[in-house]
Amino acid sequence: MAELHVIGQIVGASGFPQSSLFCKWGVHTGGAWRLLSGLKEGQTQVDLPQTGDMAYWSHPIDLHYSTKGLQGWPKLHLQVWHQDSFGRCQLYGYGYCHIPSSPGHHHVRCVTWRPLGSWQEQLAQIFVGGGPQLRTPDLIYSGADRYRLHTEAMGTVELELGIIMRHFDKYGVEY
Repeated sequence: MAELHVIGQIVGASGFPQSSLFCKWGVHTGGAWRLLSGLKEGQTQVDLPQTGDMAYWSHPIDLHYSTKGLQGWPKLHLQVWHQDSFGRCQLYGYGYCHIPSSPGHHHVRCVTWRPLGSWQEQLAQIFVGGGPQLRTPDLIYSGADRYRLHTEAMGTVELELGIIMRHFDKYGVEY
């Protein structure tokens, strides 16, 4: 079986309206992929930067997959949340990116977006907080009905990933 190692970190995020951010993350793969070791989902700590707008998490990612085919290559999906001074959490953005498909060190920037509600919901969000969220998070990376959503661009999440590929040449994949 071909093997894929993903070793790196979720460095942090910038470009969001407010600081005090944390990130929930997960990896989605096709049916031919099997996770041999590592966690396929997790959550960072909250970072409240004292200077600048970059929230640093340095959250480790260490995954080891085996597969017999390339279909369903791993995708990393992210949710960035803001925690206010009362401990309430508000969704600030969804995003996803493919795990790089070439060996080596990669710096990945994942852009995020969030759904916009009606003008009444947007007004309520300003005064009360909260805001619309997706009913099924699978919509983040599937793209089936995503074109019908009204969204706004949010900040960017930065990742540093090291990719190690083993035995892909036996399955006709040259890298």
